[in-house]
Amino acid sequence: MIAYLSGVVREVRDASAVIVAGGVGYEVFCPASTLGKLSPGQPAELNTRFVVREDAQLLFGFSDADSLRLFDLLTGVSGVGPKLGLALLSAMPVSAIAQGLITGDVKLLSSVSGVGKKTAERLVLELQNKVPDHLAAPTTGAKAAPVSSTAGRDAIEALLALGFREGQVRSVVAELLAADPAQSADALIRKGLGKLR
Repeated sequence: MIAYLSGVVREVRDASAVIVAGGVGYEVFCPASTLGKLSPGQPAELNTRFVVREDAQLLFGFSDADSLRLFDLLTGVSGVGPKLGLALLSAMPVSAIAQGLITGDVKLLSSVSGVGKKTAERLVLELQNKVPDHLAAPTTGAKAAPVSSTAGRDAIEALLALGFREGQVRSVVAELLAADPAQSADALIRKGLGKLR
């Protein structure tokens, strides 16, 4: 079991990164939030989950323990594989997913590409009482950010006009504003597109 990886980023791809550790390049599949923190030539430390299937051996990496914990919970649900788990974690912050599971927000969860209503309902049914409360804690503060920011509201409107779903857009913009409240609408739109693609 590979539980942790520390090395230097060689390459960042659409859904993965190549991390060189001990002279070996490991391809690590990561959610958008983790990929956004990685830059070629820079050091990286990732919490990882090694998944062995009949046709492949895959390594998934996360910049924080909470993301890995939620990934494990999501992929423990029947019919939810690592790819769908990553899609959820790429679409919105950990706190938004956790809050959606705890409150039974099927609409929010099914707004993620690849997650149908039945899958969202199954996620809620199986995980509603298993998600640690602390994973959902930051949501309240994060949700307020776009409402009080003109740039946030402008970015949300622009991203919605491009056809992205409201639940995803609001969560992503909230996460970006929580990291840097002074960002312009243009910066939020650009970064938002990177997370929503």
